[in-house]
Amino acid sequence: MEIPENGFYYHYKHDDAKDFNNYSYEVTGIGLHSENKDVFVIYRPLYEIEDLAQPISFVRPIELFTDEVKYHDTIVPHFTKITDPELIAKLEEIKKEMYLLS
Repeated sequence: MEIPENGFYYHYKHDDAKDFNNYSYEVTGIGLHSENKDVFVIYRPLYEIEDLAQPISFVRPIELFTDEVKYHDTIVPHFTKITDPELIAKLEEIKKEMYLLS
């Protein structure tokens, strides 16, 4: 099982033509279900999501974080790690604004 590192990721719906942080997330850890031992990725959005209180964290079964999906007739990773230092610096700033204790 591939365990994603903590850090910033784009969801496959990210659109480079829009704001750089659309569909961007920060993986903050891995969780383990206390009874059945299922593994979950814990992550939080770095953009405002309508109808959801901010700040918020999501959990997703690891298989659904590391899998691939069909998008516009192409198979792509569900989430892709962001490695560009400039983007990471910008996302760090957004994280500080959205999640004051980070």
